[in-house]
Amino acid sequence: MPDTPELAGALVDRLSDVDERIADAARAAGRDPAALTRIVVTKFHPVSLVRELYALGVRDVGENRQQEFSAKVAEAGDLTDLHWHFIGQAQTKKARAIRAAASAVHSVDRAKLADALHAAAGPDAPVLDVLLQVNLTDDPGRGGVAPVDLEGLATHTAALPSLRVRGIMAVAPLDVAPEAAFAQLPGLADTVRAVVPDADWISAGMTADFAEAIAAGATHLRIGSAITGPRPLHG
Repeated sequence: MPDTPELAGALVDRLSDVDERIADAARAAGRDPAALTRIVVTKFHPVSLVRELYALGVRDVGENRQQEFSAKVAEAGDLTDLHWHFIGQAQTKKARAIRAAASAVHSVDRAKLADALHAAAGPDAPVLDVLLQVNLTDDPGRGGVAPVDLEGLATHTAALPSLRVRGIMAVAPLDVAPEAAFAQLPGLADTVRAVVPDADWISAGMTADFAEAIAAGATHLRIGSAITGPRPLHG
């Protein structure tokens, strides 16, 4: 929590440093830095940090866990133009709570979850932006739909009127070079766009690999500790 001038200054410096690195990586890839969305992941940090980030111009924040996500959205409800991205693995039983809090859900990886998010829409609920999470590994135990099943999931999800398929999300595995893992992204994005032509979001890249993700076409970067600093101790 940046509750002193020193800590607040450190947050400013980290945010500025990451934004400069994003801009450099974008220009190196021949891309416009302004076309990228930087999402600050505030997992385990207090809502006071979200407010500090908001004061510095941050408008996109991300959370991994539903309970923490819902609590922070409620506590910061006065920040009406803040976009809340749910980026963690989601249980269908928590779909209603996630939908109530989210501006976008990045982790739709199965038809049952898409169905649950759709069923959670009230009669006046706005359309929810969703991304289809793709597994970049051969391990079926990891989160994400297998690439071979991506087109089917896109077709299923696009047919649900309360959801808007915006693109794909992926996480680079730890045991593969990020360049190699992210090389799959353009083809996977094309698979979804064959079903939903305007689904042009690619959510990929975190603190350690966002430059490689930008080079591979990422549009949304999920960056935590490089901006927020070390996570507080938690139980």
